[in-house]
Amino acid sequence: MSGDRRLDRLSLNQETIRQWSLPELAEGCAAAGVPGVGLWRAPVRAYGVEAAARLVRAAGLTVTSLCRGGFFTAVDPAERAAALDDNRAAIDEAATLGTGTLVLVSGGLPTGSRDLTGARERIADALAEVSPYAAERGVRLAIEPLHPMYAADRCVVSTLAQALDLAERFPAERVGVVVDSYHLWWDDTVAAQIARAGAGGRIAAFQLADWITPLPAGVLLGRGQLGDGSIDLRWFRERVDAAGYDGPIEVEIFNPALWERDGAEVLAEVAGRYVSLVLPEPSPSPVPSGPPDPAG
Repeated sequence: MSGDRRLDRLSLNQETIRQWSLPELAEGCAAAGVPGVGLWRAPVRAYGVEAAARLVRAAGLTVTSLCRGGFFTAVDPAERAAALDDNRAAIDEAATLGTGTLVLVSGGLPTGSRDLTGARERIADALAEVSPYAAERGVRLAIEPLHPMYAADRCVVSTLAQALDLAERFPAERVGVVVDSYHLWWDDTVAAQIARAGAGGRIAAFQLADWITPLPAGVLLGRGQLGDGSIDLRWFRERVDAAGYDGPIEVEIFNPALWERDGAEVLAEVAGRYVSLVLPEPSPSPVPSGPPDPAG
């Protein structure tokens, strides 16, 4: 599909084809005509942040997001200070990579705590500390709500409304939100919240994965390939577009079955399903209104 203009907004998150090295990712996306990549900090750091930035630029690709910052909910002062320092490092890495979006997984409940409200307030406190630092470096913090099954250990922000309630305490150019189909598809208020996010200029990233069952043990690695599950992916894209977002559409799938396959085959499948299941349906060919003119 190299050169296919239908892929102009497509971005491949690095974890979707985890079996590829960073050079393989850059080469594979460039060859397939996929213009964007979403990167993760651990493999980027292992390769070298500045080297990764040069590699991606040389391939003609755009880094659409860096994942992840966050984990802001610690109560212990030393743990909180370490989290803030780590987020400043993540912001620096995002700036070096040339992406304006740092995705935040906000953090779960501290051990022994049942105080969701208090945990969310600590997220707001942390955002107040690190968002000016991010703004100085041209990086926007993007709060990603995660499905409620992750509230205890990963993210006490479970709905787009909760993410917006936090983000709206800060200027829109500093703090936005992530709309991820996998985490939000179940919420019957999500259409209204996407519209709210768009009206406030808060949509910083849009990610896609499908919901498949049964969930695996641990639930983290159970995201489905586009079209394999229960989510109306085109519906999500239509709502996000209608809200005014015209940026990258990043496919982020954590699935060991995909990691066992040939990476180029997986990427071709992602691109094909993106075109058929996410983009607008092609208009039907016009039906002639009468018999053909015998005179030609």
